[in-house]
Formats: sequence, C-alpha cells, structure tokens
Amino acid sequence: MHIEILKSKIHRVRITEANLHYIGSITIDEDLMDAANLIENEKVQVVDLDNGERLETYVIRGTRGSGMICMNGPAARRIGVGDTVIIISYCSMEFEEAKKYKPSIIFPREGNRL
Repeated sequence: MHIEILKSKIHRVRITEANLHYIGSITIDEDLMDAANLIENEKVQVVDLDNGERLETYVIRGTRGSGMICMNGPAARRIGVGDTVIIISYCSMEFEEAKKYKPSIIFPREGNRL
C-alpha cells in the first residue's frame, strides 16, 4: 500500500513579487529550494495565511540568495505581494517506509533568508 505524506515544507515566507502575465507557477529562491529539498517543476501546494487561499502549482527556480517568492499567472490574483504563505510538497511511498521518513521542513527568517 502506498500513502501520501509530507515531503517538504517552507514554513512562513512572504510573497515578494506577483507576475500576473507569466505562464504560471511559483518562483522560489534556489537557496530555499535546496534547503527544503524541492526541485524545479515539482508540484507544490501554497497556503496563504492572510486570506486562507490554497492552491496547487509547480516550482520555478529563482535567483539564489534573493529571498524571492513570486506568484505567477492567475495565482497572482489569489495570493498577493506581502502575504505570508506555507509551501508544501508531498510524496507517495510504501506505508512501512513512510513510518520512518523524515520530511525536509525549513523556517526562514525575515526577508525569506535561511
């Protein structure tokens, strides 16, 4: 039996940019991606602490060390600059393996820095 469990989480970062006319996705500082064990094009859930929005999109690599978290495309209408979000990814694995798995969870500081 396979189950879905938490794989990665970036807990409480601020949206620094919104680009409505981009094709879609969320751009994340590459330092944050590495620390949270996220890769480009990985599916993520974005949860907005300010307005309760929850949406799914995929990751685009942002400039390393920039602190950038940019909502792109239509999601920029639902989650705006200055909002605080949690970015979550999940994985599927065998039940017994999942019992031992430790997700990558990071808690960035002010300015979306490690």
